Amino acid sequence: MPWLAALAALTALRLVVAGLTPLAPDEAYYWVWSRDLQGGYLDHPPMVALFIRAGTAIAGETALGVRLLGPLSLALGSVLLARAAEDLFPGRKAGPWAAALLNATLLAGVGGVTMTPDTPLLFFWTCALWAAARLHRTQDGRWWLAIGLFAGLGLASKYTMVLFGAGLVLWMLLDVGARRWLLRWQVWAGGAIAAGAFAPVVLWNAAHDWASFAKQGGRTASGGMGQSLRYFGELVGGQAALATPLVFLLCVAGAGAAAWAWWRRRDAAALLVAALILPGAALFVWQSLGSRVQGNWPAILYPAAAIAAAALLEAARWRRLRVPAVALGGVMCGAVYLQAVAAPVALRRGQDPTLARLGGWDDFAAAVASRARQEGAGFVAAEEYGLASVLAFRLPPGIVVVAMDPRWRFFSLPAPQPGVTGLLLRSERRGEWPPNWPGADEIAGPDGRLLRSRRGIEAEAYRLYRVTTATGQPPAAVLPRPGS
Repeated sequence: MPWLAALAALTALRLVVAGLTPLAPDEAYYWVWSRDLQGGYLDHPPMVALFIRAGTAIAGETALGVRLLGPLSLALGSVLLARAAEDLFPGRKAGPWAAALLNATLLAGVGGVTMTPDTPLLFFWTCALWAAARLHRTQDGRWWLAIGLFAGLGLASKYTMVLFGAGLVLWMLLDVGARRWLLRWQVWAGGAIAAGAFAPVVLWNAAHDWASFAKQGGRTASGGMGQSLRYFGELVGGQAALATPLVFLLCVAGAGAAAWAWWRRRDAAALLVAALILPGAALFVWQSLGSRVQGNWPAILYPAAAIAAAALLEAARWRRLRVPAVALGGVMCGAVYLQAVAAPVALRRGQDPTLARLGGWDDFAAAVASRARQEGAGFVAAEEYGLASVLAFRLPPGIVVVAMDPRWRFFSLPAPQPGVTGLLLRSERRGEWPPNWPGADEIAGPDGRLLRSRRGIEAEAYRLYRVTTATGQPPAAVLPRPGS
């Protein structure tokens, strides 16, 4: 099929971009996770670490190795999404269009060349959606077992996978035909499989004072009306940008069409799609009235929304938007790829998110290594977990990297040897607050400052301090190094 050939070519391009683009700080942090595998972590469940561990086992501890399963899982997920569309709405030839619309979003297109917890989450969400579509098409209850497995693996990726289960329950409660599944053993067996896949995360939390559950469960906040409107506007505007404008419009219209199709015709397939979109969308809108919703969080809504847009928007005015929507999304993704790899357009930090996250790490790591040698430093340290992780991934072999942050107490990494003097890097964005490292001695003058830049444009500036390890200091860890 031509669309499969196009998907294969796109996947090859994404693999090239993934290999050429430096790791962002968060990606390097998740690489550290992959070197200290556990049943959970403070920030998220462990699936992203397993994805990275598998990728680096194949392609080495390189940027491509860390990200390898990103493009590959997105490609497989796209095929399954197309199959799900055909199972839910046979004869409408919606599958290729659903896959194309999803791939045209920046959420998938850029997310597919990076490695974050959203990468496995989106994959397993799509797998669970495919299994649910197979259940609807075949009425074979054994598909509940696959749904449970994928849902459990999704929960082991990110806690927002719980919205998929909530959507399925809503579907069964509202649809007369689906309600009968509540009395079948396969549903409960699938739930048991999901619980089993998620059990290591629960056990890790139980052993660590429920730290991750508490952290992720405490994200809501309350603000005034002006702040609420600001956050809501950020949510809508951010989704229009990250989904790309025309794809976002089609997906919103598709979600509405799915709800209307169930209301008017009691279409069970349309209800399933709507149940996997609208409750989550309502939750994110509600949360935006009290706190900021990160732009990547609603990414899980787009697989079902893409199916709805491809299958249920049958009017000519909507169908005519498909090609320009996919084309615009492709151009926007391509522009981000090009800027991340080659930076042909010189933009300041505030105008170019690739500069802040990706720019200048090679030269910066070389400069840090040079300063460490000049100082005779026994290690290089950072308080910011992302900065410390990038340094651990990029500095030349033989340099010890120490990270100081309370989160490191949840790892089984070794503590630094006391009585050793090293070099601490601290971003100037942290303001005038003194370092958390007791007794840190700031290096005065030009020698005490390093810049990270790309094509002469500053990405970030750092102050340098001489520090000495001591027994009983705040939590610190010696980070793993590639090949160690």
